[in-house]
Amino acid sequence: MELDFRSFARILRYCNTHHSLQQGRQLHLHLLKRGVVDSSVFIVNCLLQMYTRCDSLGDACRLFDETPQRNSFSWNTLIEAYSKSGNMENSLELFNSMPHKNDFSWNAVISSFAKSGDLEIARRLFDEMPTKNGVAWNSMIHGYARNGRPEESLRLFKDLNFDPSETSRNDTFILATVIGACTNLKALDCGKQIHTRIVVNEVDFDSVLGTSLVNMYGKCRDLDSAYRVLNSMQDPDDFSLSALISGYANCGRLIDARRIFDRRSSPCVVLWNSMIAGYITNNEVVEALDLFNMMRRYGIREDPSTFASVLSACTCLGVLKNGKQMHAHAYKVGFANDIIVASVLVDAYSKCRSPSDACKFFSELKDYDTVLLNSMVSVYSSCGKIHEARRVFEMMPSRSVISWNSMIVGYSQNGCAIEALDLFCEMHRLDLRMDNVSLASVISVCASICSLGLGEQIFALATVTGLEFDQIISTSLVDFYCKCGYVEYGRRLFNEMMKSDKVPWNSMLVGYATNGYGIEALKLFGEMRQVGVVPNNITFTGVLSACGHCGLVEEGRRWFYGMKQDYHIEPGIEHYSCMVDLFSRAGFLEEAMDLIDRMPFEADASMWSSVLRGCMAHGDEALGRKVAEHIIELDPEGSTAYMQLSRIFAISGDWERSTQVRKTMQDRRIRKNPGCSWIDN
Repeated sequence: MELDFRSFARILRYCNTHHSLQQGRQLHLHLLKRGVVDSSVFIVNCLLQMYTRCDSLGDACRLFDETPQRNSFSWNTLIEAYSKSGNMENSLELFNSMPHKNDFSWNAVISSFAKSGDLEIARRLFDEMPTKNGVAWNSMIHGYARNGRPEESLRLFKDLNFDPSETSRNDTFILATVIGACTNLKALDCGKQIHTRIVVNEVDFDSVLGTSLVNMYGKCRDLDSAYRVLNSMQDPDDFSLSALISGYANCGRLIDARRIFDRRSSPCVVLWNSMIAGYITNNEVVEALDLFNMMRRYGIREDPSTFASVLSACTCLGVLKNGKQMHAHAYKVGFANDIIVASVLVDAYSKCRSPSDACKFFSELKDYDTVLLNSMVSVYSSCGKIHEARRVFEMMPSRSVISWNSMIVGYSQNGCAIEALDLFCEMHRLDLRMDNVSLASVISVCASICSLGLGEQIFALATVTGLEFDQIISTSLVDFYCKCGYVEYGRRLFNEMMKSDKVPWNSMLVGYATNGYGIEALKLFGEMRQVGVVPNNITFTGVLSACGHCGLVEEGRRWFYGMKQDYHIEPGIEHYSCMVDLFSRAGFLEEAMDLIDRMPFEADASMWSSVLRGCMAHGDEALGRKVAEHIIELDPEGSTAYMQLSRIFAISGDWERSTQVRKTMQDRRIRKNPGCSWIDN
């Protein structure tokens, strides 16, 4: 029985994957033999669609080129196929050669270029379009919004409203898009004007539009308006409720957020995620974990966002065990390899001081994105595996400015100043965008090698890029000048800069302390407290170091014990180290030893060296001998303790034992480090 055209068309429609390509080709051959292809544009179009659905663009192009029977549908089919395959150049070339373009043709190319982010070409085509329709306006407005250009999105929406014949200005999708642009810009007044137009024009108020308005008001912190919009919706969906929960949580109104959450008798995973994230945002970590446990009891299946939030909570607590339990659970339910979950897991292991677990997990992953790879650069750098960090950096398919910054900071942290500067120079040669972190990081590298000239060149570059008044860069410069010994330059810059937090104060205070300006450091500490800046652990490191340089034992004691009593800051090993150094310098050797015995840390060789220097300065040979022997046990490769022990024996007249110590150094091939000086010409 002979098949008619429509029967062939139905069969061709069933050929819609690459698995059915061979069957489609056989049908094509059969139609050629019957002489149908050259006489029916309908069959040609069905074959074109079949080949494009089967991802055989080559066959589609050959058919298109060979057939004399074409219409607008034929052209549009191939243009759309080129666009979907990412071959934008051929798509545009074919569109330009099309004799009779219709609305679908214009919409297809404008939409595809807007979606691919090539907004200049999309806008040129949009401007050339003879009669614009709602699809074209929507494609351009949405393209600007999703590609980080909300201002252009709003500007184009304004142009749309100036055309009285254009009804697309009331399109709910376009309105939701421009409201989203207002949200990104925190443009509350503009959002309110669009909301007013929606009400005045009696636009149908669907859930997408309602959610966009609630989200806009919530993120712009107009929560009363957000609540009114929610209540005006007949049946607000979960996304609207989620937007309001997030809005309340971001403003610290957790009780109101929980009230909205409790409106649903059976909240979906989106609402659970919003409420859990809200608790974490407000440092209510225990409540977040309790809610997660409740979610599991109710049998709600987690999604990647749930795991990301709960792992963030584990990170806040700093408890490695909780993070590992969540990792195991994520693995069990199949989300451990999700890119978002994997990134948060790496961050959790790193912040819980278990970089080895982060490295092991990373080695098991098959898929990565730039965010995850950036995290691994930082993880490898933090545990001294700088070559591994560079390997990860080199394997990135696309690098963001954060990627370059992470690698530069990694080199700086590992004492690889030259490599950090080389990488920065490469970044500069490639004409890549540099931000305040890039420039501040390189200034810090210059500080580490006391290169005054190079550091000032980097600052000149910051001035050219308009970042000379940036607080991060200014703070790095204060630290840079102090480390190069130009404390007065650092103080002059400190006086002129904006100081929005404690970081600049700490840089200047530590700069004074490390250069021996103890009195000035303590005076600055007083000024800091007087203007209401709350000190942190870094501040107290500088203060205690300053007390050590000035021999202010009572002042040091006062702030060491006061940091916990008055500011609720638990002293760290660096604070104990400063106090041991202070007591040892001042000759309070017994008190220094007592503090070492009482502290909740194991004293390292550096701390014992402070005691040894105190023993040498104050003539306590017996204690000095014990301390030197203990340092040699801790650091058998270091030369300082051997030299001091040999000197102690020599002073006491025990030349034989002094010689024996030096012979031990020779046998172990331990060399005395020669003196050196950094001088920048």
